[in-house]
Amino acid sequence: MANPFEQQRPIEGVKKIIAISSGKGGVGKSTISCNLALSLVKAGYKVGLLDADIYGPSIPRMFGSLNQRPSVTSQQRIEPLVRYGLKLMSMGFLIEENSAVVWRGPMLFKAMEQFFRDVEWGELDFMLIDLPPGTGDVQLSIAQKVPVNGAIAICTPQNVALADVKKSLDMFKRVNVPVFGLIENMAYFRAPGTNEKMTLFPRGELEKYMDFEKIEKLGEIPFFTPVAEGAEIGIPIVESKPEDPISQTFANIAKKIVEKCS
Repeated sequence: MANPFEQQRPIEGVKKIIAISSGKGGVGKSTISCNLALSLVKAGYKVGLLDADIYGPSIPRMFGSLNQRPSVTSQQRIEPLVRYGLKLMSMGFLIEENSAVVWRGPMLFKAMEQFFRDVEWGELDFMLIDLPPGTGDVQLSIAQKVPVNGAIAICTPQNVALADVKKSLDMFKRVNVPVFGLIENMAYFRAPGTNEKMTLFPRGELEKYMDFEKIEKLGEIPFFTPVAEGAEIGIPIVESKPEDPISQTFANIAKKIVEKCS
């Protein structure tokens, strides 16, 4: 039987590929992807961010680029959009925001191949891939087509989110992608004027699971209104408030990612 991973080919000019997954929607995966990618840019690296959520792309809105369209070179290659020094590509740049993508698996495979091979990424130290929820066609296509150096999981504290993250991490194990670690998002809330940490979600078994599986927690991101506001207005918090402690947390996580890649 043929090995489906024999068709893996590096993306020209791209040194390291990192997949960011959650298994579940609504846990802030795209918000974290944007801020991590920009943190790597601010650390001096050449970075690209690929929005692999074909059905529900959110990267264009998070960078204030809803009505922007990429240009095409004379060689018929797509030029990624650039925001704050970060190269971006998303299905959301190619269709209207309210237009549904109604595709079966083969069309998804073709779209991902085009994002990898027909985009003029240039020289990149890192490509971050913001995966869609689930463990379906897009995830399998990426694992088969390109060598992924590592994966990062995003999870909120409660068990309903952990249940899907477990499936996502099991998927990476099955396709031989190393797991760099997990980021806990919306881990707590700090009331204004206090240092008291308040939990918004019931604490599940996340810590116990990570200990058992020997998965490193790369960092905790609290529930902080400016993080969500940055995603809404199109200026991620590491760009709008670089001195904020949360921006420093993203910078620390980015540093860990660099270390794990090397």
